[in-house]
Amino acid sequence: MIYEHPPYRPPSEAGSVLLRVTRGCPWNRCTFCSMYTQTPFERRPVEEILRDIEAAAKYYGSNAPTVFIGDSNSLVLGTAALEKILTHVYENFAGLRRVTSYARARTLCKKPLADLQRIRAAGLTRLHIGLETGDCELLEKICKGATPDQMVEGCLRAREAGFEVSLYVLAGIGGEKNWRAHAEGTAAVLNRINPHFIRIRTFVPRPLSPLWETVQADEFELAAPDTILKEQRRLIELLEVASAYLSDHVSNYLPLNGTLPEDKPRLLEIVDAALEEFEKDPGYRRSLEMKRYLTRL
Repeated sequence: MIYEHPPYRPPSEAGSVLLRVTRGCPWNRCTFCSMYTQTPFERRPVEEILRDIEAAAKYYGSNAPTVFIGDSNSLVLGTAALEKILTHVYENFAGLRRVTSYARARTLCKKPLADLQRIRAAGLTRLHIGLETGDCELLEKICKGATPDQMVEGCLRAREAGFEVSLYVLAGIGGEKNWRAHAEGTAAVLNRINPHFIRIRTFVPRPLSPLWETVQADEFELAAPDTILKEQRRLIELLEVASAYLSDHVSNYLPLNGTLPEDKPRLLEIVDAALEEFEKDPGYRRSLEMKRYLTRL
C-alpha cells in the first residue's frame, strides 16, 4: 500500500487525514518561510491522488471525520480535477465533517467565482490563508505577493463562495520598530474581511529562509516579548469582527483564545495583566525571553 503524506498542516488539522495533491508551493518567495524552499512545486497526477485516497481509507479507517489537503495551495489545480478528488474523498470517508486546505489570496482573486462555488459544492469546506500582516509596506518587504486590497478581495470571494475562512497573522513580523503599523494595518484588513477564524503565530526565524539570514546579519531587530504583547493588545483593541480569535500555536506567549466581539474585554485584560507582570517580575520576564529563545531552536 503506497500513501504519500504531506509534510505540513495547520495545528487545527492535527487529527485529520492528510492528503497530498500538490508538492511544495507555487509561490515559494515569502522571506519568513522555509517550509518548501527545498521542494520543487509539482501538481500530482489525479489518478495517483485517487489511489492515495483509497490507501488512506484503509490506513485511517473510513469513518475519519476530517481531511486536510496539502501542500500549500491546492486551488491551483483545475476545478474539474478538484471536483473528482473531493468526490472520491467523500466516497471513501463516510463520516466526514470537514475538508480543508491552504490557499493563497491571489489564487482566490484569479479563480472565477463560479469555479470556487463548484469546489465548495464538491465538499471543500474551509480555507487556511496566510495574511501575516495587513500593512502594505510589510507585505512587500516579506514578499507575500499580495497587497492589502488583494488579500481582502481574495478572502471576500472565498466567503461569497461559501467557504469558512481561517486567516493567519504573524505576530512580530514588523520587528521591534514596526509593531504598531503591523497591528493597525492588520486590524484594518481583518475588519474588512470579517473572517471566521483569526489564528495567531509568533514570528520565529527559520534556517533556510531569507529572513533568517537578515536576522543573523543584525539587519532585522526581533520584537521583544513585551513589544509583541503590546502589538497583540493594539490588534485586539481595533478589531471589529465576528470571529474566533485563536492563539493555537506553541510559538505564542499567551493563550489568547476567544470569540469576538464578546470576549474582547477579557482578552485585553489578559494582555494587560501580562504586561504588568512583565514590568514587575524579573522571573516572568525571563520566562518569556527564554520562551522566545527556545522557539528559535
